[in-house]
Amino acid sequence: MSKMQLGVIVRLGAVPEEALQKVADLELPTCQLAVWNESLATPEMAAKVKAAAEQTGVQISAVWMGWPGPKAWNFIDGPATLGLVPEAYRGMREQALIKGSRFAAELGVDLLVTHVGFIPENPSDPLYPGLVASLRYIVRECRANGQTFCFETGQETPTTLLRVFEDLGGENVGVNLDPANLAMYGKANPNDAAEVLGPWIRGVHAKDGLYPTDGRNLGKETPLGQGVVDFPRLIETLKKHDYAGAITIEREISGPQQIADIKAAVVYLSSLIN
Repeated sequence: MSKMQLGVIVRLGAVPEEALQKVADLELPTCQLAVWNESLATPEMAAKVKAAAEQTGVQISAVWMGWPGPKAWNFIDGPATLGLVPEAYRGMREQALIKGSRFAAELGVDLLVTHVGFIPENPSDPLYPGLVASLRYIVRECRANGQTFCFETGQETPTTLLRVFEDLGGENVGVNLDPANLAMYGKANPNDAAEVLGPWIRGVHAKDGLYPTDGRNLGKETPLGQGVVDFPRLIETLKKHDYAGAITIEREISGPQQIADIKAAVVYLSSLIN
């Protein structure tokens, strides 16, 4: 893509045409394809997805790969359940991400995105060396498949991500910038984080939200323009760093209100990226 294009994140189900048709119905040119059921990440499904993408004219900008096991999206149980950080689930999640990388390769998609988890701030934390070794293994597989492995922001500070990139050697790693997550997890001002991570940004989620109000629960997600993310400044920062990828709208609710909020986000963002 020569300039930023809008898109939306959709979840892959048993009938891929349904997910991609949602994107086409919103008249958006791109999507991130979220795969939480790893049994769908097969060559046969990849062929169906490619056919659906060709039929609808939708470009898949990234595969967002989930992982098996427990998931607690909060500050109490999250560190012990999310991503690759917990040793108890690391092995099976490595394999899910490797499977996701091969699935993305079948699709011809060059970005694999996931939440790595609550990466320790302290590099002397005993969990850190094993996490880096696991990431090195996955990143190497992504490199063999022609992909950049992208850390979705939120559960770690921007400077912690920089350290991980340095420890991984800096090759074929990047950021899927979710500005709302940075606020909702209380890890950074979203716009300051974009300045820190600018050279590493390979994907962007257009999502808005509020800072946490207690020490147990994430801040609340909001429609675009109703949270703390300064989208005009964010888009300018992306342009300054020559970002030319997709701006992928994410609204983590369901039903008619989700569609209404996505449509409003399209109007709002279109005025900023053009």
